[in-house]
Amino acid sequence: MTVTQGTVLSPPIPIYQNLPIAPQNFQPSVFFISNVTLGVQTTVTTTVDHNYVVGQEIRLIIPPTFGCRQLNEVSGFVVSIPVSNQVLTNINSSRNVDPYIASTASTQAQIVAVGDVLNGQINSNGRNSTLNYLPGSFINISPQ
Repeated sequence: MTVTQGTVLSPPIPIYQNLPIAPQNFQPSVFFISNVTLGVQTTVTTTVDHNYVVGQEIRLIIPPTFGCRQLNEVSGFVVSIPVSNQVLTNINSSRNVDPYIASTASTQAQIVAVGDVLNGQINSNGRNSTLNYLPGSFINISPQ
């Protein structure tokens, strides 16, 4: 038996009413990098305020024109958030890393969350309990 509420079938939501998968409907997001401060812990400054949290796993994508080529594809964890557009990571860039160079290249340097879109649970009590998200996993924030 199918229950209807107005013109919407309930549950499950019909596939024709699902929003398309779009990056703005998931957090954490991908952000462009405006500066990288090298050190035992690397500070990444984004062009806008980010939505990362402490413990978040991230990856740096840095094209060669931006310098820091040794940090391209390097993953790490967010250690702290000094200001709303900076991320302090546990990536050690204190030795043998080229300085960051601001560039106007068409492909921009990015900081990317590492994870999946499955919202993986790390508890054993199933879906009825409070969810604990894996570091880096994406949370669907699309409008209902």
